[in-house]
Amino acid sequence: MKIRLIFWILISCSISSFSQLKGIVLDSISGEPIPYVSIWVENENFGTTSEENGEFSIHTTSKSSRLLFNVLGYENKTLPLSESKIVKLKPTSIELKEVIISKKLETKKLEIGKTSNAIFEAFPNGPKFDLKFFPYLPSYKKTRYIKYVTLQTDSKIDNAILKLHFYTINSEGLPGEDLLVKDFIVTLRKGVFKHQIDLSNLNLTMPKNGLFVGFEKLMIEQNRTEQNYFDKNSNTYQTQKLYFPFILYGYVESNFKYTFTNGKWEKEALYNSEKNKIYQPAINLILTN
Repeated sequence: MKIRLIFWILISCSISSFSQLKGIVLDSISGEPIPYVSIWVENENFGTTSEENGEFSIHTTSKSSRLLFNVLGYENKTLPLSESKIVKLKPTSIELKEVIISKKLETKKLEIGKTSNAIFEAFPNGPKFDLKFFPYLPSYKKTRYIKYVTLQTDSKIDNAILKLHFYTINSEGLPGEDLLVKDFIVTLRKGVFKHQIDLSNLNLTMPKNGLFVGFEKLMIEQNRTEQNYFDKNSNTYQTQKLYFPFILYGYVESNFKYTFTNGKWEKEALYNSEKNKIYQPAINLILTN
């Protein structure tokens, strides 16, 4: 039987000491609600996600908190809590890139980034971004198209959803531009599965400086369930909210660790003489010609 090490990030403040805000996120031009916006409390380690109708509810430890709003296709925005009941985000201008359509033979397949032992799970208390780096190798020239992405998950509910992201690498070696212009939402099955998601229609190729592939966990009602547990400190039963799917992780060698904090990526160098083992999402890519 596998032993799973579960990482809990718990909020220690009691709910009575929090300030609560209910709001909605809208497109500044069309006025339409924007679904699945990641909303963070600035300089704190928790947040939420807007629902499909753009509405959200968030608790903060202070009425003077500021909120960060982040979603693909719109400019990031930071607002004081008092000005966040109706939030209007400006669409980003999209520069259309030349798309070269070439015939894919699909006579060869190459799986990269295999995770040998995916046993870890992440239980975040806020919208979570995490990713895995795929370096480019000259041998990929013969299989340069990204056919599938595989993702190992554990879910106690059917039809849990999350976002996938595909980032280029910027001049600082951090995740840069998202290769997609709109959200890529995937729906996942109940249970422990290795999902294979077809990317053929996206016409993605492996960049020659490598690629970051990541997921964004959504703190929405569709993904939520509750479980009761006995709290020995208060000698009472408590209810805990859980958001699925849980993403399985495995240990890999890396010289760097990447963390998404306050709406941006940060890179931390690992200075040991030998490569360090860090845990990363169990994400693989399947390339084809």
